Amino acid sequence: MELEMKTKSRVVVVGDGQMGLVMADGLVHGGHDTVIWGPFQSQLDELEATRGSKRLPGFELDESVRVIGDPSEALAGADLVVCAIPCQFIRPVFKELSRVIEGAPTLVSVAKGIEIGTLMRPTEILAEQVARDDCATVCLSGPTIATELMEHKVATMVASSESHQAARLVQSVFSTSWLRVYTNTDLVGVEFAGAVKNVVAIAAGIIDGLEEGFNAKSALLARGLAEIVRLGQALGAQPETFFGIAGVGDLATTCFSPEGRNRSCGEAIGRGMPLKRYLEESRCVVEGVASTESIMSLARKLQVDAPILSAVEAVLAEERSPREAIASLLSREVGDEKVV
Repeated sequence: MELEMKTKSRVVVVGDGQMGLVMADGLVHGGHDTVIWGPFQSQLDELEATRGSKRLPGFELDESVRVIGDPSEALAGADLVVCAIPCQFIRPVFKELSRVIEGAPTLVSVAKGIEIGTLMRPTEILAEQVARDDCATVCLSGPTIATELMEHKVATMVASSESHQAARLVQSVFSTSWLRVYTNTDLVGVEFAGAVKNVVAIAAGIIDGLEEGFNAKSALLARGLAEIVRLGQALGAQPETFFGIAGVGDLATTCFSPEGRNRSCGEAIGRGMPLKRYLEESRCVVEGVASTESIMSLARKLQVDAPILSAVEAVLAEERSPREAIASLLSREVGDEKVV
């Protein structure tokens, strides 16, 4: 499959949440013909009218970005289609969009998670729903807090695909003066790292909520990384991927940034707020909550020991209190430190 490196591409961003908005902002500043489409017409109408979003205070959408509600019109002639839909909702959205996608656009996922039930990664869901052999799929991942991208602060991401040419295309299209994009051939590792780091971030937030301090959180990050590496290797990923931008880089940002949704969710739980109440009051998708179930299903299937991820699962299911979960981790038998 030949993918033409264009100086100007037509890019359709599917999803008008935080990540979709900042991706569209970067694309239009890179000189690309940029369109936003989302599954909820009322939200698109508000975005088109105000050029802003309640989900990303302070953001102003460039006037040249078109907000189009008709999916056939929005996707017509797309060179790249960017999936900025939360992982658990990709399947139904792209099942409908597959009927109007023309040609063979490159499918780019910035979603992070593992689908409940199927245990599929976002690019796998996209490939299945669009179901065209000539459509390359690319995962674009990394430490990218939306509020910082909105302010054009320096950031890095990794474009990973089974097609090196597709990864290079995404690298070219998404790179800006503030965003540096690397390529990586380990699609499984890059995509899996982005999913599991959200669960570890919930644990990091619980540490914050319990006011256990930075020593405890840094230790949790290091041991959480070890669990990510073990699980990733069992899936066939390359261990070095988890020590790069999409691995420990993204993990550190998510665990320490006050803007991170997963960390913030964990902090609220650590302070005693029930998960259901937090989700209702925040009115945002916390991808790590759903991914915990999927990732622990994988861990059990692959027979990989993942005590931190297991503790998060128990806390989210309210089978253990946050304090009990921390105590259970500290009571484990001591031994030699192992990362891989």
